[in-house]
Amino acid sequence: MASTTATQTRTVASENQPLCHKGGKYLTFKLANEEYGVEILKVREIIGVMDITTVPKMPRDMKGVINLRGKVIPIIDLRLKFGLDELAHTDQTCIIVVDVGKEIGIIVDTVSEVLDIPGANIEPPPSVGAAVNTSFILGMGKVGEAVKILLNIDQVLTSDEIIEACVAAGEPEPAGVN
Repeated sequence: MASTTATQTRTVASENQPLCHKGGKYLTFKLANEEYGVEILKVREIIGVMDITTVPKMPRDMKGVINLRGKVIPIIDLRLKFGLDELAHTDQTCIIVVDVGKEIGIIVDTVSEVLDIPGANIEPPPSVGAAVNTSFILGMGKVGEAVKILLNIDQVLTSDEIIEACVAAGEPEPAGVN
């Protein structure tokens, strides 16, 4: 019994430890009233919303594809992916093209800024029980009095969704996706 308690104590202690190896630059953006961040090295470019070609039989959050300088890029609405209400696009709405083994565009409400968040200011996501999957959250970045939800963009989209996006874009399955 003492062994279990010691293990639980170590687990709780490690959950509260800063993620020093996750420090770096993050592009921050808003969805609804929350601010999120994605590692800047995953970002290829930021563009305004453009005409999106709808692809039949795709999941609701997969809005379609765009033609970006001759390259077909699948587009995911991150609001819908996260279970938020769909909103009409505004002049602040942006598409962030990210590299997850293939380039995919994510629609966000507005892009905020690039922040350099030290690893000492990044904590693991809060433990909310087994029923809630938080594997897509890299950590919680503390910036002043605010908290930014730092996303592991590779985990936000499942392998099946990346394959569906490739099919929608008329491309072969990307290497390394299982």
